[in-house]
Order: sequence, then structure tokens, then C-alpha cells
Amino acid sequence: MADEIELERTYLVKSLPKGIESCESREMLDIYVPASARHPKLRIRKEGERRVITKKQTIDCDESKHLEQTIPLDEGEFAELSTIAGKRVRKTRYIYNYKGRTAEIDVFRDGLAGLVLADFEFGSTEEMASFAMPEFCLAEVTQEEFLAGGMLCGKDYKDIEGELARYSYARI
Repeated sequence: MADEIELERTYLVKSLPKGIESCESREMLDIYVPASARHPKLRIRKEGERRVITKKQTIDCDESKHLEQTIPLDEGEFAELSTIAGKRVRKTRYIYNYKGRTAEIDVFRDGLAGLVLADFEFGSTEEMASFAMPEFCLAEVTQEEFLAGGMLCGKDYKDIEGELARYSYARI
């Protein structure tokens, strides 16, 4: 099991950055459990051929800092766990190079089609604090609970449209 502190900032994307179509990408399925939780913190993920179960816990009530515990799963373990009653979300993740830094750009599918988020991870709080929002982004939404993975799962775009309107977000 890998435990690590994740430092991350999340942005609403206003337009897909130039060249994204030629970037590495992978299809992702996230299953959040328990299904009864308002904001589940336990995630079963299939990302390309990688399969894991992850628990994220916010540190100091700051959504940019998480203790992340991840356990790799083999194909059989994932197959069995994926039958669990959980909230699901599908997306395509693009790995985009932005000024020498990796952006994980998530293009949501199914009921959340039109929503695009970009995540940047950092090695230190100073590095995170000095990062300027990319021009292809509309607004930083790191602290917005309604856009956390555990909150998005099982929802449709119409469920979050009112919250997105506060940012004048236009569906992509």
C-alpha cells in the first residue's frame, strides 16, 4: 500500500488546449463507495490497464491537500469489486504538457458530458502557491466540493449546472 500526501489544484477548463488530441489519453471508470454516502471517499478505479482502490482524506480542511492511500488490484480483484453498488463516473484523461508541468485533463462522459477539469500536482506548498492558472482554464475550483470526484459520481450535468453558472462555465 502506498501512502502519500497529494498537493493538487483543480481548474474548470474553458477551452481544450491546442494539441490535446495528440496527447496520451486513457479511459477511466471510477466507482465510489459507499453508494449511500453523500460524498464517498473510497474509490475503485480502472485507468487503462491499471486498477486500484484509493482512499483520500482531506488534510487541515484544505481540499488541495490529501492523504492518499492506494492499493493496486489485479484483474480478478477489480472484476469482483466493480460489481459493488457504488456511484460511477466515466471520463477520458489526457496527459498534457503545460510549460513543463503535467496537466491531467479530464473530459467527462455520459451524463456529465460537457464538463472538463484540469488537475495539477505539486511537490511542495510553495510550488503550488506560486503556480499561475493556465490560459485555457476559466477558474480555480480546488475548494469547490461539488466538483470533487466523490461528489460528481452518479450525477448528470444538469445536477451541477446551477453551480457551474456561478463561473459562467460554458459546456465544452
